[in-house]
Amino acid sequence: MIGFQWTAAKFLWFYYYILLCFIYFTMYGMMVVALTPGAQVAAIVMSFFLSFWNLFSGFLIPRPQIPLWWRWYYWASPVAWTIYGLVTTQVGDKNVDLVIPGAGTMPLKMFLKQYFGFEYDFLPAIAVAHVLWCVLFFLR
Repeated sequence: MIGFQWTAAKFLWFYYYILLCFIYFTMYGMMVVALTPGAQVAAIVMSFFLSFWNLFSGFLIPRPQIPLWWRWYYWASPVAWTIYGLVTTQVGDKNVDLVIPGAGTMPLKMFLKQYFGFEYDFLPAIAVAHVLWCVLFFLR
């Protein structure tokens, strides 16, 4: 459909990011419940932060289009790191040209950099950041 490659490395990267995403969401939920006086307050706090994480994750509004004074929150959103890692590991290393209506053709790597701000060389930092999110929520 979109041209995913069936390789073990790409599968393991996908599994790594999804697994750590589940872990940090679980750890975040446990942290919020432990830090608040009751389940109702925890639900309110959790929904507040999850709404902002989803809004600034780069899925609804790509990072280059987020206003400059809000871009710091993009990097403070664990969901943004997961989307960055998933997209970049699955299609970020492909050398194909995209046909963009009204703009002609563009290499996929340039498209990811220009429209989403994703760079394949940033993957090691993304992988480490996922572990750090899990550790941060576990230690709180």
